[in-house]
Formats: sequence, structure tokens, C-alpha cells
Amino acid sequence: MSEFQTKRHVVIWVALVMVTLRAPMHAEQLSLQAVVTPSTIIVKDGRPVTFAIHGFIEFKSLAELFPYIESQTRRWKLSGGLDSAEQTSLAHDLLRRGIESRVVSMTDERPLEALVTHTSDELRQALARVNEPVPPGYAEEFLAVQEKWRHSLNCWSASPSIPGRVLSNWYPIEEGIQLYGATYDSTEHFWQAVKYHPEISVAVLTELLDVLEHKDWNPWLARLDGDPKLYLPNAYAVEFLRYNLAPERLRWFRDELKAHGLHPGDHARLIQQRGNGSFRFSAYEEKVLWGDLADLFQLVYIFSLPDDPIRKALAVRHFDGIYLDDRKMGFISEEFRSLMLEVWKVKYLQMPRFREVISSIPLEIHLSHFLNDGDSPDIPIPIYVGYLNQIRDLARASHSSSSAPMDPCDRDGYSLCGSRKRLSMEEPRIKNSEVNDEIRPN
Repeated sequence: MSEFQTKRHVVIWVALVMVTLRAPMHAEQLSLQAVVTPSTIIVKDGRPVTFAIHGFIEFKSLAELFPYIESQTRRWKLSGGLDSAEQTSLAHDLLRRGIESRVVSMTDERPLEALVTHTSDELRQALARVNEPVPPGYAEEFLAVQEKWRHSLNCWSASPSIPGRVLSNWYPIEEGIQLYGATYDSTEHFWQAVKYHPEISVAVLTELLDVLEHKDWNPWLARLDGDPKLYLPNAYAVEFLRYNLAPERLRWFRDELKAHGLHPGDHARLIQQRGNGSFRFSAYEEKVLWGDLADLFQLVYIFSLPDDPIRKALAVRHFDGIYLDDRKMGFISEEFRSLMLEVWKVKYLQMPRFREVISSIPLEIHLSHFLNDGDSPDIPIPIYVGYLNQIRDLARASHSSSSAPMDPCDRDGYSLCGSRKRLSMEEPRIKNSEVNDEIRPN
């Protein structure tokens, strides 16, 4: 097959997976010109389709994004935190994030459809017709986003593509998946449950929420906001904390714990495992309730100063890391992140139906993951995406090699039935006298 034919095959494959099992389109088709025009507010079902930077800072149009970018570069210029070159780099990074978030929408496929079903020349022509003010690099970033998503599959729970949905951690596993001596309804259920020490009960979570509700978080957040060495590498984490430390959000966590009929003595990790019945909690609830609550406690511990009483309160209740068997891993650590690859080795190498799905995706298609520019610190998107593509390579190799069963308790040095051989990996950490050295760049 020639290079041209290969590229054409990839583009056709992407287009096909975009429309696989797509629900009937009720909104009008969106033109490419509308997508690239900054003032366009995309409307679906009578409501604006918003997009975000860092997961939580929302916009209705690209025109709304531009003043935000300017305010951020000015913010760090006035504080002396960034030099001129760094300010320019930040502006381009925010612009790229905003354009990609606008195009790769979680609620509306039309912007991405318009982009990937036109040629790069047609996109250049549409950009040339824009007669509204745009920041430097606007056209180049749009073209880069188009090129990326011509050859990428967004793997998430609401993907219009069957393989895209299967490759989501939220994908329900009817027969359950066995990990570390317990059965879970999905890999998402395991990933969030393991963030809770086995001894932690609902009563303990309620007590901690009460502690958080009685603290003034404004000075605490202001310290993170004021230091570019803290804020910029950890922007998503800071915005996550700002959102989830709001009084109404803390009350929401408390109300949700009551709404599920939980008892004070119920243990958080245990009730997320499959018991007599399955799917007591949906994957969505796993993420927004159990995942966000654990992440909140873990991140407050990490970002608090050593003498902050809240840090001690969290440490006593084991929110100072991840406890699994006889190991303690840092919440933001290479060791914890690598656990995702271990889990996927079970799902995609040991479960034939999932191995078939991931192996069927052409290597020319880059497996990706992009949701509102979110970048969870426990496993940053570049690491997550790297693991996705790595596990596909392993699945394809496994599919083409001997079909002899592997020992489920020993996979390349990984044991999911007990302790695991230790990894000796290191990565750079932020060094700052105002924060614990556990914080690392996203």
C-alpha cells in the first residue's frame, strides 16, 4: 500500500468511527467557517455548547477565550514570574488548549466533524476569511488540531466509536474484572476505590468533610495562585481544588454520601467492589463522587504546608498516599501511575474480547484522550495516552504470538494477586520552600 493510500485509509477509518452508532442528529450541521469564527457560539438543544481550559474555566466562544489568555500572560508579567519568551509560550499553549477544547467537545461532535471532513487547504481558506481579531498563531494552532485529530481516536465513555468506548475506563465489564483479590465492575471502579485505605469508613469521610467546611480556603488558594512555579505546572489541580473546596460542593459530597443509603460503618473501598450485586455505583458516580472526593483529600494534603493542621488530619486518615497490599505509593508518583498499565494488562491481555477490540485498531490511528482540557494529576493525560498506545502494542503482540495462557499473578514482573515487584523510576519534582516536594509537574 502506498503512503497516499495508507493516509487515505486512516482518514476514512477515523471518519467511520466518528459516525459509528451515532444518535440521530437533531442540531443543524455546523459549517467549517462557523467553527473557526471566534465569535461563534455553538448552540445545541437550545443551550450554548461550552468548552473549558484546565477542565473548569469555561467559555462559550473563542472570542471569550482571548481576553482570558491576555489576562494570564499579563498576570505573570506583572508578578515578574515569567519573562517575555515564557509569556509568549504560555499564550500559545492556552490558545492551543482552548481551540482543541472547542473542537473536541464532550457534548457536540459537529465541530470535530467539520474540521476532519475538510482538507487542510479548505481550513486555511476558512481561516483567511475570518475578519475578526485573533491572537498570533490562531491559524497555525487550528491546523495543528486538525492534523492531530485526523489520525486520532478519542477514547472515552461517550465516544461515537465502539472501540473508543471500550477503551474507556468507564466501560462496564459484565463479568467483572478481578484485581488484587477483589472483583470490580470496571477498571474505573478499581482506580477510584484504591484511593481509599481499607480502614476508611463513610463516618470518617463525613468527619473530614466537616473539617474542610469549617476552614477559610481563600488564603490557602491565594498562595497557590500567586506562585507561577506552583500554579502553572499544576493548573488543573489548582482549579480542581478551587471548584471542589467551594461550600456548595462540599455540601454536595456530604449529601451524595447520604443519598446512596450508606451506613457510617461502611468501608469506602469495600463498597466500591462487586459484592452480592453488580453496579451499585455507576462509572460516572465512581468518578464524580468517589474519585473526586478522594482526589480532593489527597490534593489538599499534598498542597498544604507542613505545619497546616489539615495536613495532619488527612495523614492520620491515610490520605497521604495510596495504600495497596504492603505498599504505600505517593498519589502523584510514577509508581501509582504505572498501576494503570498493570490494570490494563489484565483487561486487554487477559480478557480476549477486549484484546480483540484494541488489537483491531490500525496502528496508524493514535489512541488519545481529551476531555475539556482536563489533566488529572494522579495520571496526567500524556502518561495515560502513552499507556493506551503501549497496551495496544502489547495486545497486538500477544494476539499474534502463542495463545498459551499466562499466569494471572505474574505479568512481566507485575502481580495483581498480591505484592508487585518494585519499580525503580524517578521523575523530576517541583522544589519550592512553600510546598511539599510531592508536587510534580503535570
